[in-house]
Amino acid sequence: MGNRIHSPAALWAMTALVALASAGCASRGGSGSQSEAAPAASTAPAAPARSGSRAGMDAQGNVVDSSKVEAGSGRTVKGLNGYEGEITGNPARNSKFARLQIGMSAKQVTDLAGQPTDQGAYVTGKAFIPFYFGSDRHRFEMTYKGQGRLIFAGGGMGDYSSGNLIWIIHNANESGYR
Repeated sequence: MGNRIHSPAALWAMTALVALASAGCASRGGSGSQSEAAPAASTAPAAPARSGSRAGMDAQGNVVDSSKVEAGSGRTVKGLNGYEGEITGNPARNSKFARLQIGMSAKQVTDLAGQPTDQGAYVTGKAFIPFYFGSDRHRFEMTYKGQGRLIFAGGGMGDYSSGNLIWIIHNANESGYR
C-alpha cells in the first residue's frame, strides 16, 4: 500500500494536473508532433472581395438597415469630454441628430432630439469579464423614426446612468422600432 494517495488535497492536485495536461494537448491538436506544420493559410478559401458597400449600407454610404450596421463602418470622431465615438451614414434633411455630439448624456440628447420612438438596453461582452469595473458593460439604444439610432455606453461600476452617446447611426428609412 505504499503507492496509495492518502490526502484528498493531493488527489485533487493530481486531478487538476491531469486536466491541465489534457487541455494543453487538445489545444495543440493532440498529436504532440512539431513536424506536422499545417498549411492552413495556403489551403483556406480566400475571403470574398468586398464591394463598396458594407453590411446594412449602400454604396453611397447611406444606412439601409440599422440593425445590420457593424461597428467600424462609420467615421471615428472625438466628442465632448474626450469621448471617442462613431458616426455612421449620412444625415437626413432636417435631421434631429445634426446638433448631437459624441459624449452627450441621454438627458442632453432627449432635450435636443426629443423622445425616441423606441428604446432598449443590452449587456456587452465586457459585463462577463471577471474583475472588469470599467464602462461599456451595458448599452442603451434609442431609435427615432425617419432619423436613425443612437447608442449610449453605460457607466462603470456604481454608475447606473444611461451613459454617454458613443454611436450615431443616420438612417432616413429607420422604422423607429428595434
